[in-house]
Amino acid sequence: MPAPLRILHVLAPGDVGGLETVVASLASAQAEGGMSVLVAMLVEAGPRPQELRASLEERGVEVRTLVFKGRRYLAEQRAVGRLLDSWHPDVVHTHGYRPDVVDAPVARGRGIPTVTTVHGFTGNSLKNRFYEWLQRRAFRRFDAVVAVSSRLARELVETGVLVTKIRTLQNAWAPVSGFLDRDAARATLGLDTHGPVVGWIGRLTPEKGPELMVRAFAMVEEETAILVMIGDGQKREEVRRIAASLGVENRVLLPGIVPHASRLLRAFDVLALTSRTEGTPMVLLEAMAAGTPIVTRAVGGVPEMLSEEEAVLVHSGEGLAMARGLRFTLSKPREASARAARARRRLERDFSVGPWVKGYLEIYESVRP
Repeated sequence: MPAPLRILHVLAPGDVGGLETVVASLASAQAEGGMSVLVAMLVEAGPRPQELRASLEERGVEVRTLVFKGRRYLAEQRAVGRLLDSWHPDVVHTHGYRPDVVDAPVARGRGIPTVTTVHGFTGNSLKNRFYEWLQRRAFRRFDAVVAVSSRLARELVETGVLVTKIRTLQNAWAPVSGFLDRDAARATLGLDTHGPVVGWIGRLTPEKGPELMVRAFAMVEEETAILVMIGDGQKREEVRRIAASLGVENRVLLPGIVPHASRLLRAFDVLALTSRTEGTPMVLLEAMAAGTPIVTRAVGGVPEMLSEEEAVLVHSGEGLAMARGLRFTLSKPREASARAARARRRLERDFSVGPWVKGYLEIYESVRP
């Protein structure tokens, strides 16, 4: 009987996000499927992200944490090299621009096949755009580059990645923890209201459009409605200022980063996504699983995930368009529930874990010597 495939996932995790959720779900499902899986987390010295590690270890996935001070890339490459020499993976799967650029070459230098998943691009600052430029160039040297949407796949071709190296494989939803019911979820968030609650989960950063969310909410014209924005980031204070300037500061709650935030999705009458760019957003898959109605901008891979029959898709970047979608959803709860039910069926049909894990296994096998 052949030995189980040995897969090393490498990432530099943030506190919380879609990339981290994908790695936790994929590595856990692979381990449960009999593969030998190790996740290497590259972190800066100081406070370390704990949610991802705890989630993985709860599912029986081995985790190694490699700690560095600042951008000591040569020290990082030496540490990754030692890990490769001691663990002997069959394939190295990187996630994010730092592992793609800095660490994947270490594996290739040892003759180990490399695979990366492209979760999307954020743009934003000049520094971040430079990092993403380096990452796009690095993609050309991978044995396989996985795009989580067909739109991303087309972008990769445009940046010079060979079509023969690109695989399109959408993310899937692997349940890690259950959902709290409506009352328990609202109690956890400190909400004592029975009125409408709009939810938003993500980084408070430019590509996620948190300021658009606040402006849209202020136009909903439902005085008892509350907006809960779970997450943190550089736009937090701007969001506060905008809420105050629009007179809704008392109805916009910013609880910060909430561990396992997806389990609270049933607290919301609607989950809103205001991103300017996306791949296959995990928060939408989680909302589909929770049965929470969705209002989302139709960006990136979103239209490949949901149709107008399953969610309200907003095709404009203006706050008014999002506000109309929110008003429509909140004013017609039966229609919203029906769309959410169809979205749940779509999730079960198109985004189940089994085909996802099988798809990655086929990619790994295709690049092995």
